[in-house]
Amino acid sequence: MAYIDTHAHLDAEEYDDCRDDVLRRALRGGVDLIVCPAISASSSEAAVRLAEKYASVHAAVGIQPNHTAEAAPGDWDRVVRLASHPRVVAVGETGLDRHWDFAPFDLQRDYFDRHLHLAQKRDLPVIVHCREAEDDLLPMLEAARARGAIRGVLHAFSGDPSFARACLDLGLHVSFAGAVTYTNKKFGPLRAAAAIVPLDRLLLETDSPYLIPHPLRGKQKRNEPIHIVHTAKCLADLREIDLEAFARRTTENARRLFRLPRAFPACV
Repeated sequence: MAYIDTHAHLDAEEYDDCRDDVLRRALRGGVDLIVCPAISASSSEAAVRLAEKYASVHAAVGIQPNHTAEAAPGDWDRVVRLASHPRVVAVGETGLDRHWDFAPFDLQRDYFDRHLHLAQKRDLPVIVHCREAEDDLLPMLEAARARGAIRGVLHAFSGDPSFARACLDLGLHVSFAGAVTYTNKKFGPLRAAAAIVPLDRLLLETDSPYLIPHPLRGKQKRNEPIHIVHTAKCLADLREIDLEAFARRTTENARRLFRLPRAFPACV
């Protein structure tokens, strides 16, 4: 079985002493391709460098909403330039976040709008972060859709079925990370959302090094792409689908959205 991890922060310092090993484990475990998203201009440059170095890695470039207040003059121009790099397959991550208070909300809106315009201009998918900001995010996505076609994904989806349907109506994909494997009651709406997303719009991710899936939660300090199999199995069981067929379909979805190659690398 082959998997594509559509969201893993491989440039994070948690991997500085083990990145080669992490990628080798991923390949041995069937994770043939990984999209590495950015959170800042410097992170965007790091993601591109990793994509240049490792055949299994592709980059996304952008400034994550909680990091917009840290952006220096010229940082956005750096992101725009990097969006033309041949190893860049998406814009992001970007979006809105009301859970944390790291950046003024109007500034988050401004940067989200910039990312949406850039993605449409370059015909790249946009990787969208949304945390407790659904009512703010949807009108901006609707405005972008009114301008023209928009491709993208709600990453590490954390909403309910209603929000999932609204995103699907806009033509977006929905991606699930380790949180969907958690069985306590508060994750019930998330699992209900996972059950209603059409199979051709569903993606897998780890959001590494975060969101360690069950049954590894509490046992590991750092998530990594090889653990995507736990999320895949949970979703396949939830939807009563054979795991191999589920892996094949979600891999094809990721390949189509991000326009990823069909020839998988054999080594790091």
